[in-house]
Amino acid sequence: MTGKIKMIVTMLIFGSVGLFVKNINLSSSEIALLRGVIGCITLIAAGLLINQTIRFRTTKKNIMLLCLSGGALGFNWMFLFEAYRYTTISNATISYYFAPIFVMILAPFILKEKMARFKVGSIIAAIIGIFFIVGIDNGDRISQHHVMGVFFGLLAAAFYASVMFINKFIRNLSDQETTIGQLAMASIVILPYVFVTEGLNVKNLDIQSLLFILIVGILHTGFAYMLYFSALKQLDGQRIALYSYIDPIFAIVLSALLLNETFTFIQAVGGTLILGATFINEQKNARLVEK
Repeated sequence: MTGKIKMIVTMLIFGSVGLFVKNINLSSSEIALLRGVIGCITLIAAGLLINQTIRFRTTKKNIMLLCLSGGALGFNWMFLFEAYRYTTISNATISYYFAPIFVMILAPFILKEKMARFKVGSIIAAIIGIFFIVGIDNGDRISQHHVMGVFFGLLAAAFYASVMFINKFIRNLSDQETTIGQLAMASIVILPYVFVTEGLNVKNLDIQSLLFILIVGILHTGFAYMLYFSALKQLDGQRIALYSYIDPIFAIVLSALLLNETFTFIQAVGGTLILGATFINEQKNARLVEK
């Protein structure tokens, strides 16, 4: 399988996760916990099957960073799944794609990068896009439920941005080892939160919910991440960035076709502004690296 096909398949899998999450009869924190556990087991099992060496020893600094990034990843999932419950998959997904904008805003402070003019323009365009995504509901008022969904999507994006920053400081670990560590830590961090709040209500799961949580853990986490890592080795950064936009587009198409969720013209403009801003930033950065 070529890197191009692997990346396309991965993005199609990621784009369909909301469809399954919305139909699982568990809280967002419970789904995030089970996703982490099942995904971690799947990646470890896959590594053993293909005789890939996975080290379980690393530096104290890496362990601390994996704890932080794993916790951030877990809360990122929780807030994204909450966004699916409060608003449409389309709006939640587009809001979630604000993560690269958060990275752009914070990079000068955390990574000491210069703020180029095109980045300022991208940030402004994306912020306008979020206001369009919030939009007007029922012609004359904004739905509080919908606004909460967009807010949760942005919170998920903020946590994912923090994962992106933390990962830059992790050294001497492969992508697969880093992800296994993050999935394990995400589960460990979420576990006490789940038991203090709702508790783990697996016994109450119906057959559909049980099947869907297995699909989210095995397919959308373990298998998709493994395929993604393999594709990264075969593609350049510019192509990876380009193919990543299949995810939100596919999510929007699925939500419209299978769930009859509406995506207004104004929201489409907002989505275009956000995705366009991140796309232009990535393409500009790729050209700067090439120079």
